[in-house]
Amino acid sequence: MKKNYKLVIKAIVFLTLLGSSYACKREIVSEQSNLNRAVLIHTCEKTSNDYVLFVFLGHDATGCPGCILFNGKRIHVNCQGRGNACYSSAAVSLNQVGADLTATTTDTFGLTSEDFFNMPDRSLSYTEENNNEIFLNIPAQLVFRDPATQQFTFTGLFFSDAAEYTND
Repeated sequence: MKKNYKLVIKAIVFLTLLGSSYACKREIVSEQSNLNRAVLIHTCEKTSNDYVLFVFLGHDATGCPGCILFNGKRIHVNCQGRGNACYSSAAVSLNQVGADLTATTTDTFGLTSEDFFNMPDRSLSYTEENNNEIFLNIPAQLVFRDPATQQFTFTGLFFSDAAEYTND
């Protein structure tokens, strides 16, 4: 009986700690899943560079114009490249180095299990703390998974007051 009592106490302590940890780091995600948008992941820290990017992209094989040139061959990869056939999300950390803004995924296989990702150009809406809408713009690029970290890094990102891309 004593062992069960200790186990229950340990479980309560663990769940309490887990709950308080989760309260400090949780994703605030809108019910609307039909927008290309960026959402800040709220943490206990005053400043955070962690976001979840929600994006429509990709097309089916019948609409594939030869998608990706890979190892000298054109291949089609579902849910990548131009189009709006798939809805995907990825947790990323934004990094500013000089004038360069990059986004590196933090969820290793969130976008794909492939070793590359064909990102079309996208403008993702973002609502600032003062409720102003701005856009995080990602130019089209083919990125490869870093062999050491297993993450993708998107380069050339920038914020603007208006969408720079049509998201087609």
